[in-house]
Amino acid sequence: MTYFEHLKGSSDPFHTFVNLIVDFLIFAVYTFGSTWFPLYLLAIADIKGQLSLRIQQLDVYCETKTRDNVFVSVGVAVQYRVISEKAYDAYYRLSDPTEQIRSYVFDVVRSTVPRMELDEAFASKADIANAVLEQLTTVMNDYGYEIMESLVTDLSPDARVKASMNEINASRRLKEAAHHKAEADKVKQIKAAEAEAESKYLSGLGVARQRKAIVNGLQESVAEFSEEVEGSSPKDVMDILLLSQYFDTLTHVGANNLLLEHDPSVVAKLQAQVGKSTGFYK
Repeated sequence: MTYFEHLKGSSDPFHTFVNLIVDFLIFAVYTFGSTWFPLYLLAIADIKGQLSLRIQQLDVYCETKTRDNVFVSVGVAVQYRVISEKAYDAYYRLSDPTEQIRSYVFDVVRSTVPRMELDEAFASKADIANAVLEQLTTVMNDYGYEIMESLVTDLSPDARVKASMNEINASRRLKEAAHHKAEADKVKQIKAAEAEAESKYLSGLGVARQRKAIVNGLQESVAEFSEEVEGSSPKDVMDILLLSQYFDTLTHVGANNLLLEHDPSVVAKLQAQVGKSTGFYK
């Protein structure tokens, strides 16, 4: 059965109209000849509309909220084209295909994003795009449209939410900076304390060695003096050394412009006190 034979047996009004046109064309060919056929065809031709087979893009912006109650504006770009084999369905079955696509995008976005928190939504843009693509591919193919790609081009929360997020990040950075600064100060103080302890330890070693050298020198001096001066005792030598140290002390005190009361008998008293406390002169 040919296409025109199929039309003759159809009860559809459009098919009936086409059938009448075919009959008229056959009559015109037999009556006026095939030379004038194109003119008659142009006379009855009527273009109802045009469909582009190019890939088109529809930008959809949808406002919704996340699971943590943050309102966001989601931008979705849908790339689609007309299936040439289904041009009839693409033109006649939908009065406004872009609004149909927009409605499905709203439905998918507003059912997917509310199940995510804000940070998760930013990290799951590909999941949102895939959900939109799957839904549109299933539905729009029946209407003669092929969905090529779905992209989430924008995910923007409210300006105040952005400002608060920036403040949170800034506070976190400041906290980390303060922590690192405190750690640095701690290291400095520990190193300074270790250096001070080492310095005092070395200073103590120096003082101990100095006193040991002084004691050794005094012992040698007392021994040599006792040997060279007959009738002298170690006590006499110590008296002389104490008196010498006393005058040295007065010299240093006088260099600092200080006036102190003094008595030469202080040397003897100091000697007696030292001897009594140490038991040196028993």
